[in-house]
Amino acid sequence: MTANKGKNKSALRRSTARLAAVQALYQSELTGHPADRVLEDFLQYGIGSSVTLGQDADEDSAGGEVEHILAPPDGALLAVIFRGATARREVLDEMIAGALTGDWTVERLESVLRAILRGGAFELIDCPDVPVRVVISEYVDIAHAFYSGPEPGLVNAVLDRIARVVRADEIGGDARPR
Repeated sequence: MTANKGKNKSALRRSTARLAAVQALYQSELTGHPADRVLEDFLQYGIGSSVTLGQDADEDSAGGEVEHILAPPDGALLAVIFRGATARREVLDEMIAGALTGDWTVERLESVLRAILRGGAFELIDCPDVPVRVVISEYVDIAHAFYSGPEPGLVNAVLDRIARVVRADEIGGDARPR
């Protein structure tokens, strides 16, 4: 979420909404609280005006953490992603499972990684007005906010494979399901 310097306020609000949706999906899975309650909490209390993340790759710091100021989330987009990913969880998990390689399963993924992939897969499937490259880039950025290892690459690969099936006409992919 550090590449926000050139984004307009509306784009920043959408980016923050995606991050909040991922956090809400994670919280919902972790706590088992009803989806409506989790969403209401996120819409009412938000995710805060700033968040401390790992070291910014653009900073010349000696391994310290960097505080990023977040725009308030676009509440409508947050609700659409959260409600949609929650309601279509089984379908999304099937698509994600089909895009994983080797012996990886959706259940084997960490909860945060599952939440990121569910949010991204939902947008690829149900939000055709958002370009594929934007969806993938946004969720890879979210993965970078939580992980410094290979996980962002996994998010990129899985969402790309899903996009080649569900948005084949947009990116010239293979319309056959895996």
